[in-house]
Amino acid sequence: MRLIFSSIVVAIVSVVAGCNGLSTKKENKEHKEEVATTWSDEALMDTLQYQTFQYFWDGAEPTSGLARERIHLDNIYPTHDKDIITIGGSGFGLMAILMGVERGFITREQALERLEKAIDFLKKADRFHGAWPHWLMPNGETAPFSAKDDGGDLVETAFLVQGLLTVKEYFKNGNEREQKLAQDIQTLWEEVEWDWYTKGGEEVLYWHWSPNYEWEQDFPVGGYNECLIMYILAAASPTHSISKEVYEKGWARNGAIANDTTYYGLETELDHYEHDKAHVGPLFWAHYSYLGLDPNGLTDQYGDYKMLNTNHALIHYRHCVENPNGYEGYGENCWGLTSSYSLKGYAGHRPDKDLGVISPTAALSSMPYTPQESMQFLRFLYTEQDSLIGKYGPFDAFSFEKDWHLPRYLAIDQGPIPVMVENHRSGLFWKLFMANEDVQKGLKKLGFESPYLQPDA
Repeated sequence: MRLIFSSIVVAIVSVVAGCNGLSTKKENKEHKEEVATTWSDEALMDTLQYQTFQYFWDGAEPTSGLARERIHLDNIYPTHDKDIITIGGSGFGLMAILMGVERGFITREQALERLEKAIDFLKKADRFHGAWPHWLMPNGETAPFSAKDDGGDLVETAFLVQGLLTVKEYFKNGNEREQKLAQDIQTLWEEVEWDWYTKGGEEVLYWHWSPNYEWEQDFPVGGYNECLIMYILAAASPTHSISKEVYEKGWARNGAIANDTTYYGLETELDHYEHDKAHVGPLFWAHYSYLGLDPNGLTDQYGDYKMLNTNHALIHYRHCVENPNGYEGYGENCWGLTSSYSLKGYAGHRPDKDLGVISPTAALSSMPYTPQESMQFLRFLYTEQDSLIGKYGPFDAFSFEKDWHLPRYLAIDQGPIPVMVENHRSGLFWKLFMANEDVQKGLKKLGFESPYLQPDA
């Protein structure tokens, strides 16, 4: 599985030089023609994974070793400290570091040292009934996400725990240091009070709790979105578990989650619910919960999760190919809408809220579901244009319609790319996460079926 590292570096230097205007127009044209005809799919994926991995390795916040919320290569940060740490994005980054070991970008020893630093930081950082806040500062204190969001964020915590449990499985049978890391992760996992976030025993999980504002954010999480992993981990907890009824009544809304809709000839499989309005969600919904959770053969009483995610990605693809708004650049080689930077700040892009902005993570992180369509987009990015790739891979978003892009990145968008591409190539993270005994118990408790689950004796 390991690669000849020097050949990757040569390829990356070539691509980044061509994509950042470091050569003449004639040289750029010759470069793109050469890449288009000589680069294999494997070489393109190698390069993409290396660059996006570097966001979490070279670009990490140095005190914690965790992921910066954002990195702006123009060094302009209008509203946020450049060193704010993202909890959910750090979970994605922990998994990317394991990919770096498997692909030969770093050694196992280097990864272990970085991960020890990260876990030590997380032990000491602010937590609220075991849950971390959305953002932390390098001193471990909470950076409020909004006026009343200055406490525990259970969704971001779930994304972090997904990464932590994957790391635990990777190292649990290793040497003494590796086993200690695995045990430290188990302790952090057991300290998350998932049941606290039912707000005193309601049959739903709440997203936030604050020591200053308590439950004033008032965000019960139900209906299909990116939060499935939160409910599965809450059921899987060996110390603070929720009941199956919380999943069925809170998340699944007493079965209403199964009321699907059809777009572009494809069923959504579950109800992409929002304020009583049916729609198709942004594509990060098909990524965040499934970095570790393998949707292949995964079913429960409400749906088939491989069909759910494959159709979700294909609906976005067909929307961009049909291009009902006539946006410049949309088509078979350029597609994918999700929440990302946009023309006026951050925006949630999806077929019914299409602003003409393409977010590369949408198509690239969908590679396990749409391998051909995602590879077409990857090849387009790296061979048919010369301004949308930087140090850490494709920039967060762009619009040919508005002739707009910025040299900026977000951890929650870059993180799923190397992880989901690796799941497409080897299934690495799916195998690790799904092997966790607590996770398996949680899935069984909620009534899931999966090839990873052995029937009870």
